[in-house]
Amino acid sequence: MDHLAPYSESIDGLRSVGHQFWTRGWSRGTSSNYSVVVERDPLRILITASGKDKGNLGPNDFVLVDENGHSVVEGQPKSSAETLLHCLAARQGAGAILHTHSVWGTLLSQHFAPVGGIRIAGFEMLKGLDGITTHESSCWIPIFDNTQDIPALAKQVDEYFQAHPEERCWAYLIRRHGMYTWGKDLAEATRHMEVIEFLLECLGRSTRLA
Repeated sequence: MDHLAPYSESIDGLRSVGHQFWTRGWSRGTSSNYSVVVERDPLRILITASGKDKGNLGPNDFVLVDENGHSVVEGQPKSSAETLLHCLAARQGAGAILHTHSVWGTLLSQHFAPVGGIRIAGFEMLKGLDGITTHESSCWIPIFDNTQDIPALAKQVDEYFQAHPEERCWAYLIRRHGMYTWGKDLAEATRHMEVIEFLLECLGRSTRLA
């Protein structure tokens, strides 16, 4: 599609990430969605189209949306059902947003849902998260209940972050669903995903799951 031509570098980056995450088992089937901010004023977000195999994304499997998740070009494919969650993160300053459905993220989101989140502390890998410089740190990953009402979920996530400005957050989980993480650009968001997935697997392998 001609309107996507200016964003070929971003598309190539997202396609590469999709194949990488599919290979690692984090984005099986048509699950997951990824996006990058391609313009700030007005806000424009390039996001994966709905129902696409993330291991084999094509150059036209993307949608350009505005800050409210509305398509800005007539005739585009439908964007992900969870586009509003990407828009929320983008409005809060993220340059790239990644969503996966890994085994560990799914299982641990159910196991720790009763306490509202997961606290991970003391691991050297924490230093891969932006702003952390020592293993003597911790990362809090809040957990939200899954719902098909995405506007309501986006509102809940937004209200949570507004109510907890003192708690730095790099990701959140949706119970029995998957994880969202972000970064200032695609490279940082990808690193955050790799780090947090590593930490979740460490926690999962050391936790007795019912």
